[in-house]
Amino acid sequence: MHLILDKLPWLIAMVVLLTCSAFFSASEAALFYLRPRERRALKSGNRSQRACAVMLADSERLLSAILFWNLVVNITYFAIISLASLDLQRHPAVGKTEAVAFSIGALMLIILFSEMLPKSLAVASAPMLVRLVGLPLAAAVRAVDCLIPLMRMVNLLSRRLIWPRFQPEPYLEISDLERAIQLSTNDAQLIDQEQVVLQNIVSLTEMRVDESMRPRMQFLSFRPPVSLDDLEGRLTPSGYLLVTEPDRDEVVGAIHLRNLTDVRHEHLEHLAEPVVFVPWFTTVATALQQMQSYDREVAAVVNELGETIGILTFEDILDTVFTFSSTRSSRLLKRQSILQVESDVWHVTGMTSLRRLGRHFSVKLPESKSVTVAGITQEVLERLPVPGDQYQWGPFSLRVIDVPERGPLTVELTCNTSKEMNS
Repeated sequence: MHLILDKLPWLIAMVVLLTCSAFFSASEAALFYLRPRERRALKSGNRSQRACAVMLADSERLLSAILFWNLVVNITYFAIISLASLDLQRHPAVGKTEAVAFSIGALMLIILFSEMLPKSLAVASAPMLVRLVGLPLAAAVRAVDCLIPLMRMVNLLSRRLIWPRFQPEPYLEISDLERAIQLSTNDAQLIDQEQVVLQNIVSLTEMRVDESMRPRMQFLSFRPPVSLDDLEGRLTPSGYLLVTEPDRDEVVGAIHLRNLTDVRHEHLEHLAEPVVFVPWFTTVATALQQMQSYDREVAAVVNELGETIGILTFEDILDTVFTFSSTRSSRLLKRQSILQVESDVWHVTGMTSLRRLGRHFSVKLPESKSVTVAGITQEVLERLPVPGDQYQWGPFSLRVIDVPERGPLTVELTCNTSKEMNS
């Protein structure tokens, strides 16, 4: 008992440091585990939550401060353990074995109660925990603001001097992913399906949004105020109620009708969530990343003038990834994009992508600014097409056979390479 009372200041200091380390570890896990929607909700929460929202706006500053305080606390803790262990070894009633056991026990305490347990609890109850840690954590971050520029400079110099040629890890190749699947399963059918999915995922980094979007002619939008009667008791083609600006036809909000539970008869625009805006030339992968970052399900595709030319929904991307042979024609028009009508003649919809056309006929296509059959038709003709127009492009001979007022055109295509092979 005399020994415990003699070392009581050391034990109290260790408990305080363990608590501080647990606080910073739990705060880091809770704040950075929050989903985008939960982060946005912090801005309208209590004072502690608003403080967390401000800190998360500069995540590098927040993380640097947390790591700094955790490092200071842990170094102090280990220094106290070392001093206490040396002091115990000199005590006549304690042996060297007991001193080593004390050090190991103290190490296990900080691992379990300052790292593993706090982080596990923080991840399980992150939204609730941020209500408590915001104000004390904000004070701790402000206390080291003067050191943040120095830490950033040290980090920059270390990368420039110690690892000047450091390169980010290259992206996995599709062959690497296929190899991993082959090693993990012996089911040939499952391997083929997963390879198709992986190839579709990789293709998102090359596919432009104007290749996968729903064109303006293929979706319905409504100007506010929007009432339930405007839907006429039916789902929209896209599955979303798209809300435009009051005085323009530019899409600014969307409501997922299939997930709608609180149905009101008037002013449905108040239930709409904002959409993300992406330029027509960006890739589907980039659009998906923005949709996930802002927790949105719809992206409005705009041209150089900021006009909405189409929309891209989360379901459209999933269909592109998980459908064996996904095309916009089958998804939007319920018809095949490339339909063979004779031995060397095909009917092709205008929204068929040139990428799919070249893959279907196994030919290399000329370079073009357009990405669809409709686009290349206007590019070659240099005007709006009319039925009967004929033109030659690459290995194809094309004739326009249908130009509806609403919907994509249809062309009759003959592949010259197929004729040569048959002859």
